[in-house]
Amino acid sequence: MFTYLRKAHYHETDQMGFIHHSNYVKWMEEARVAFMDEIGLSYRSLEEGGIVSPVTSISVDYKRPVLFDDELEISVSVNKYSGVKLEIGYAMYNKTKDELAAEAVSHHCFMKDGRVVSLKRANPELDVKIKNQMEDEAYG
Repeated sequence: MFTYLRKAHYHETDQMGFIHHSNYVKWMEEARVAFMDEIGLSYRSLEEGGIVSPVTSISVDYKRPVLFDDELEISVSVNKYSGVKLEIGYAMYNKTKDELAAEAVSHHCFMKDGRVVSLKRANPELDVKIKNQMEDEAYG
């Protein structure tokens, strides 16, 4: 599991003073990109190799509101991986209030030249890194 830290910014709040719900999805992306960097394969290098990984679905379960200046710890983990599809799990923990703020899941596929591809064939290095990450999380 990878942990990403950030503070909630004032410009992310809504009229009620809560962080607007759309920002959680942006935070997920920030954490996911940092996670990919951590396991040694940045999105930039992936895309430079001609592979993209679009989000195919996303789900967020909001538990408790986050306010301006709250400190968040976003845990990122690989839930499922088939070589073609990837499911990432997120737990957004509000360290300031000592409570779970949200849980989320994003689903992704891998594409090259506009077609869905298997990473095992298209980028064996990334395939191994994702599988290794899953093993580390299972035994970690």
